Amino acid sequence: MPLSDNEQQILRQIEAQLESDERFAQAVSPSGLYRPAVRRVRWAVLGAVLSLGLVFVGLQFHFTAGFAGFVLMLACVLVIERELRSMGKAGVRDLSAVLRTTRENARKMRDQMGREQ
Repeated sequence: MPLSDNEQQILRQIEAQLESDERFAQAVSPSGLYRPAVRRVRWAVLGAVLSLGLVFVGLQFHFTAGFAGFVLMLACVLVIERELRSMGKAGVRDLSAVLRTTRENARKMRDQMGREQ
């Protein structure tokens, strides 16, 4: 069922308001959608690396300390897996595109700064 003229006008007004809302646009952009998941993945990677160190150091003292480090590392890896699975293929693809453009923009800025000096 097609929309009436009045409904189409209301829809255009809503679209215009959403386009002008900067916070909303940033929240639904690919970088904004996955920002919390990326933050959790980063912390989990840091936790996994630190807990791997705890495994090595803990085994020097007592096997239970090494085992505790292993359990902590396993928990961090499970968090990483859960977050990447929740993002899905499209989310990982969008995230990699955002990171790629960010790196390209940073490289361009470095090149420009180098030329100005």
